Amino acid sequence: MKTKKVDAAGKFGARYGKKLRKNYIIVHKNKKIDWECPKCLKTTVKRESAGVWVCTSCGNKFAGKAYKPV
Repeated sequence: MKTKKVDAAGKFGARYGKKLRKNYIIVHKNKKIDWECPKCLKTTVKRESAGVWVCTSCGNKFAGKAYKPV
C-alpha cells in the first residue's frame, strides 16, 4: 500500500531523486483528473493519448498539452 506522500511515485523507491519523483506525482494527477470541456463547459474531458483530449459528453475532440488540456 502506498502512502499519501509518495503516491504514484512509490514504484520508484528511493531512486531518481526527490524533485523528479515530486514532478511525476504532479503530472500523474493532472493526467488522470477530469477537465472542463471548452465547448459544453462540463467536467467530462479525459485524455485519449498524448496531447489528444476528448469530451465524453459532447464528443468534442481537441488538441492540448501532453498532460493538461490547457
